[in-house]
Amino acid sequence: MRALAAGLDIGGTKILGHVLDGDDLSGSLAQVRVDTPRGAPAIEQAAREVLAMLARQVGGRFDTIGIGVAGLVDLEGVLRFAPNLPGAIDIAVAPALREEWKVPVLVDNDANTAMWAEYRMGAAIGVTESVLVTLGTGIGAGIIVGGRLQRGAAGFGGEPGHMVVDPSGPPCPCGRRGCWERFASGSGLGRLARDAAEAGQADRVVTLAGGDAEDVRGEHVTRAALEGDPDAVAVLRQFAWWVALGVANLVNILDPELVVIGGGLADAGELLLAPTRQAYAGLVLAHEHRSPVRVEAASLGADAGAVGAAVLALDSL
Repeated sequence: MRALAAGLDIGGTKILGHVLDGDDLSGSLAQVRVDTPRGAPAIEQAAREVLAMLARQVGGRFDTIGIGVAGLVDLEGVLRFAPNLPGAIDIAVAPALREEWKVPVLVDNDANTAMWAEYRMGAAIGVTESVLVTLGTGIGAGIIVGGRLQRGAAGFGGEPGHMVVDPSGPPCPCGRRGCWERFASGSGLGRLARDAAEAGQADRVVTLAGGDAEDVRGEHVTRAALEGDPDAVAVLRQFAWWVALGVANLVNILDPELVVIGGGLADAGELLLAPTRQAYAGLVLAHEHRSPVRVEAASLGADAGAVGAAVLALDSL
């Protein structure tokens, strides 16, 4: 009998679920997406409901469950802290689901699961030294060294979004100031666009946000830039410098062959990647003396976290 795995990606704005067949990873057998509610009990209940909806689509059974969640997940699968999931602290996600479904349940950081998806079946296939940076509500990273996911001593590795790049920068939900994700996540892009709007620019972006500059978010900038709006393109280039700053720091530390850019902001494609590569060249140590590092878009898009969670769960059977 073929093995079926459910994979969930629990992020700051959405919970996405997929079901994969262990004998054929090329397509999803089922898919569900819901908004992420606020508060730990509501999030746990929403995850149960997504699993139930997935089960109904595939005949009622899974052989294993994988969950990627945005936050610090320890090696025992306990979510210890999640800056973008208010109230989600010290949550043991797996035990109740194991009891309910009577199958193994694996819980990991969502960027780790997305990295595994890209490594096994996406942009990083066969690249044994690679990094995935997810640009979404926050910033996460999955790191492959020697063909293995690197989680660190406690499981908390891969949190470059909380590298402080400006100690006097804006407050971060983690409780500090000036973290990289305040500048290079969706919220950072939205802030840059609101600043542009206050300066009398980015009219199209404000229109897409419903006419109020305070409602501008990163997706409005991306949409306007893809339409060719010059103000939006200029904001995206400014944003790309901040993305490149963090990428350069990661390359200085890890020396990967490939940096994969994922998350919702990767939808901007070359409008983001091209200026990021250009800025990176001037920020990384000794660019002219080191082997080229490719900076490419993730190939699995928003599905990577859930798909990777399912694949990790299958690989652990």
